[in-house]
Amino acid sequence: MLSTSGEHVPGAGGPVRVAVLGTGVIGQDLVSRIGRSPWLRCGLVAGRDPDSPGLRRAAERGCPTSADGIRAVLASEEPFAVVFDATSALSHAEHARLLAPLGTLLVDLTPSRLGRTVVPAVTGVTPPDSGSVSLISCGGQAAIPVVHALARRFDVRYVEVVSTVASVVAGRATRLNLDEYVATTAEAVTAFSGVSDAKAILNISPAVPPAVFRTAVHAVAPGADPDEVRAVAGETAERVRAFAPGYRVVACTASDGRVVVCVEVTAAGDVLPAYAGNLDIIDAAAVLVAERHAARVAAGAEVVSA
Repeated sequence: MLSTSGEHVPGAGGPVRVAVLGTGVIGQDLVSRIGRSPWLRCGLVAGRDPDSPGLRRAAERGCPTSADGIRAVLASEEPFAVVFDATSALSHAEHARLLAPLGTLLVDLTPSRLGRTVVPAVTGVTPPDSGSVSLISCGGQAAIPVVHALARRFDVRYVEVVSTVASVVAGRATRLNLDEYVATTAEAVTAFSGVSDAKAILNISPAVPPAVFRTAVHAVAPGADPDEVRAVAGETAERVRAFAPGYRVVACTASDGRVVVCVEVTAAGDVLPAYAGNLDIIDAAAVLVAERHAARVAAGAEVVSA
């Protein structure tokens, strides 16, 4: 259905009920985005610390909250169409196992390597009906559209992805999952480029003021033309900006078969500071996937009610 402004809005089924697991900055930003979405309704925010600022802020926004974590999701009398997992890779594996019988779509913002991989600018955002959707990592979301586009146009033989995030937005789960982040991102780079020789690096910057999120893609691509590389990078950035407006190319060079494309992502909204583009791009992708699922659920409800 379309609203009077031309915006797609839910049909007979109304907004779908969703839950957020995790009350860190990612979870808080997801709650804010859900509140602005005509497709989604926040049915629960669950963490493990009853004194968490994230739980308090979610309650202030009118969301039901619980400190019982995944147990609160499983105990809910009304099912959730989507559960966002903003915890850790290890926890996600258990969450996926427990939620599998319920037919819930689990949108994974951890580097667990479970479920169908989604990079909106490359794969589109249509999720499976249920199960887990992997968003890889923030660095993966920023780099893979570029890597994929370069590999389609040039003979790429090596890829290295180097992301830099501000220390103040690298939470406990991020630090605990550094090994998983590196492995998951490198594996996804290979999957989307076909280049087996791939490396991923994450730098956590203590700079003051905090460094804006930046990802540099280094590639060995013999014969790559500088003008073509710039065109590829520009086209890719336009596709990503469709859902992450703060994404832009800040450097692009090609010389002697060595290509460097550097992108920067700034965040917008009422939760994330501008330098937290790493969280902005993965949260934007997560909500996009959930909204597409909600549209499918709403369409099904219209058919049933017709």
